Amino acid sequence: MNTEEFTGKVAIVTGAAGGIGRESARLFAERGASVVVADINLPGAHETVDIITAGRGAAIAVQVDVASSASVKAMVETTIATYGRLDIAHNNAGIKGADETVVDMPEEVWSAGISIMLDGVFFCMKHEIPEMLKVGGGAIINTSSGAGLIGVARFSNYVAAKHGVIGLTKAAALEYITQGIRINAICPGTARSQMVDEWMQGSAEAEASVAALHPIGRIAGPEEIAEAAVWLASDAASFVVGTAMSVDGGYTTL
Repeated sequence: MNTEEFTGKVAIVTGAAGGIGRESARLFAERGASVVVADINLPGAHETVDIITAGRGAAIAVQVDVASSASVKAMVETTIATYGRLDIAHNNAGIKGADETVVDMPEEVWSAGISIMLDGVFFCMKHEIPEMLKVGGGAIINTSSGAGLIGVARFSNYVAAKHGVIGLTKAAALEYITQGIRINAICPGTARSQMVDEWMQGSAEAEASVAALHPIGRIAGPEEIAEAAVWLASDAASFVVGTAMSVDGGYTTL
């Protein structure tokens, strides 16, 4: 990839305080973009900005609650006030699923998962797309999951939200491709992150069992997923529209 691919462009990455989002923000900056590092965890977002600026990239940290349309709108307004335009968005913020059956899952837990992981993507695109139209187009990458392509027992809120992200991506892609905005989704397998590490609780047995679900035999590094997101934003992916790209070490091929 051209190391100056995104020079002069501006990218928003949500969920960028760590994991896939942090690596995505870092890669966009490394390849020339000015990056808005957005997360509800503002200290973590500042850490990502420090990593980017240490590499001589340009970035700012913005606190955002993607479950709030007003908060997302403010994030986009800050982007425009700071950098004057928006070309790329990686709508990546999410939470872990609830380990409950449908019957036992508390309704507020169900709602939280849908609000953050599905409504959040909707709110982001709702406020990002008008700014991209002003500059003649752009690229949006929404983070779904391997669980957006298959069923996973006891994680119905996560599975439903991630399936919804794919449907929302496809519909929006058809609505805006004729106006120069390419919209796609990535569907990661399990990738190393604070959330995943907390879920496995440092158990070597748990990590081995999760790795065994992936034919490649391991958990992904977050940079491996981020590379796919960044590629989808690049000119190399200029004919890719409305896809749900699996980046899962073979997980969904089983």
